[in-house]
Amino acid sequence: MEGISLLDLLVIMLERVGMIVAVAFILTRFQFFKNLVHHDKLNRKQELTAILFFGFFGIVGTYFGVALNMNTLHFNSVATVLTSDEAIANSRVIGVVVAGLLGGYRVGIGAGLIAGIHRMTLGGFTAISCGLSTIVAGIVAGAFYRKGKALKPVTVFGIGALAEAMQMSMILLISKPVEKAFTLVEVIGVPMILANGVGTALFLLIVHNVISEQEKVTALQAQKTLRIANQTLGYLRTGMNADTAQAVCTILFRELQPSAVAMTNKTDILAHVGVASDHHKVGSPIRTDETRDVIHHGGLVVVNDGTIHCDYPGCRLGAAVIAPLIRRGETIGTLKLYYPSEKVITDVSIELIAGLSSLLSNQLEIAETDRAYQLAKEAEIKALQAQISPHFLFNSMNIIVSLIRTDPDQARKLLTSLSYFLRQNVTGTTASQISLEQELSHVKAYLEIIEARFVDRLTILYDVDDNLLAEKIPPFTLQPIVENAIHHGINDMVKNSIIKMTVHDVGTEIEIRVEDNGKGITPERIAILGLTQIESESGTGVGLFNVNRRLMMTFGDQAALSIKSERNEGTIISFRIPKLEVGV
Repeated sequence: MEGISLLDLLVIMLERVGMIVAVAFILTRFQFFKNLVHHDKLNRKQELTAILFFGFFGIVGTYFGVALNMNTLHFNSVATVLTSDEAIANSRVIGVVVAGLLGGYRVGIGAGLIAGIHRMTLGGFTAISCGLSTIVAGIVAGAFYRKGKALKPVTVFGIGALAEAMQMSMILLISKPVEKAFTLVEVIGVPMILANGVGTALFLLIVHNVISEQEKVTALQAQKTLRIANQTLGYLRTGMNADTAQAVCTILFRELQPSAVAMTNKTDILAHVGVASDHHKVGSPIRTDETRDVIHHGGLVVVNDGTIHCDYPGCRLGAAVIAPLIRRGETIGTLKLYYPSEKVITDVSIELIAGLSSLLSNQLEIAETDRAYQLAKEAEIKALQAQISPHFLFNSMNIIVSLIRTDPDQARKLLTSLSYFLRQNVTGTTASQISLEQELSHVKAYLEIIEARFVDRLTILYDVDDNLLAEKIPPFTLQPIVENAIHHGINDMVKNSIIKMTVHDVGTEIEIRVEDNGKGITPERIAILGLTQIESESGTGVGLFNVNRRLMMTFGDQAALSIKSERNEGTIISFRIPKLEVGV
């Protein structure tokens, strides 16, 4: 190669930069390099890997250069050893500068040492100056490193050009004879400064763009997964059956657009949307051996073209991805997505389907947990209801016993009322909710017994909206509140005792209040009343505690008891429940 002009040398150098493009694409596949680009902190192993990689990249840049003989001014390929009259026009500085910009001082200097020492071993009259300038390039690039910030391409071009310009300066300062050094810089200076500046900028620009596109694809996949999760959540939370499976398959078919989507349990097809739905019918037995294998082994399977062993003649299903649906560690069914051919099934789509399988399995786990919680909740409510019945019976029997001597007829009447009340108790322990009318009748039966004890000292007032009598309420809600008002409020009053019950419509809710004009409750006791079982001289607080707990378990925290009281002025206990507007 002879008679090459500066322009020709620039073109040759830019052609060598083409190698940079290929390497940049390859680098985007390495996790340590992605960490470098994102300016994450590297551990020692990753840092050493980066130093060795970029150092090796600098060595490759040296060999991809061209050797200039200063006596003949001819260019040749780079050999393993240079003569004393030869120097190299190369792209070594690109790898070192990129190392410093992405990894900081340690990575830049480490790569510079590897590439620089290697350059010194090749010889030539610029060996020392070029080797030292390579190390200096790593230091300069490290100075521009900014954690968490990406540099603009123009800035990167300037840094690459600056590093190469410094190499030209060191050749002029160190290399001897000076005449040869000056001639060399005159011939290769401008082409190398421009080419290596462009190469450095192009390297980082390509890397950032490729990784950005990869992240964009990942973000779109995540967005799609979240959209699918949002749409399917309401279905599988109720369990896996033909209806929910059909809804989920329809959503997946619309979002992912495969040839078909299907879901099965262990034995039968629950849903099939798309190609071959004419014979892969809901409720029919599983038709493919691959599906049975997934259920048996519990692992995701990719089925190749033409190997779906459907027993229906002429089945048009091609390749497929079959993923297990797992609940409590047991495979209870499969999710199947069919495609025209295996070529359409990418690694990204396999990962997506595996993620969806895990997502749907988690939803089924949540559905199972919800059902178990609901059963436990219902069981606890039944236990609480049963707990109230003997609590009331004990107090009622005390009243009746006290009347047997003084008024046997009244005692018989009260026993009849008690008999009715206990029959209602039995009914209540088997019902989660009853009508307000039934609950009020229950309380009135209780108060008939209580009035016998107080004779003329107690007045019962009712302010009830008759339009609300068909609304629903948990049984045994009002009686413990009324009992609390009597035994802890008016029990010691000698006259003019009042109990008032109010049931009012307040928009979308029903407000129920029980008021008394008794001795009231201290603020300290109000703070804990209904929240725990508390000890007292005349009771345990279990009645209000149970009522409050059942109201919150049935209607939510907003239905909790509200207690207002003033000493010697009475107490108001109220709560609000949703209005079902029966019959409206």
